Parts: sequence; structure tokens; C-alpha cells
Amino acid sequence: MGDKPIWEQDWVQPPSNHFQFFDNERVQLSLPFQKILHGIRAQDHQPVPDSCIISMVVGQLKVDEDPIMEFHHMFLLKNINDAWVCSNGMFRLARTT
Repeated sequence: MGDKPIWEQDWVQPPSNHFQFFDNERVQLSLPFQKILHGIRAQDHQPVPDSCIISMVVGQLKVDEDPIMEFHHMFLLKNINDAWVCSNGMFRLARTT
């Protein structure tokens, strides 16, 4: 596996790839808004048993002309047959007031 942690291996896509796809390929996802942008401010990754990685991402979200919103996204990646699958995920908008 090399000297890098499992979440930095070349064959594990970072969460930023997920958010870039979500931002740029919105039409394929049939979502009602016109544009969306994610800005990742921090991310943490931790290997857990059963060939999994738990990831926590904190950032900002801009949808159409709405005000910028903070978000937290936590998900569990599981390695199944040398492919990474998101088996669980939680997304929450964070209130700033």
C-alpha cells in the first residue's frame, strides 16, 4: 500500500472529487437549482475496521443567488472488491446565527 495513509492513496478519490462532480454535473442529477458551488474548508479521515474510512468534511455551499451556507458532511467509505463505495452518509447545513 505504500507509506501514505489509505485515504491519500492514488486509488482513493478525495471528497473534493465528489463535490466537483456535484457542482459541475448537476444536470445529470436532476436537481432543481441552476448552480451550486462547494468550498471545502477542512476534512478529516480515519480508517476504521472492515476496510472502511470515515470522512468528515466542513465547508461552504452556494446555491443559485442564495446566501452562502456552512455545511458538514460525514460519510463512510467501504472497500468492496477494490472499489470504494459510500455506504453511509450524513449531510447537514450549519446555522450561523
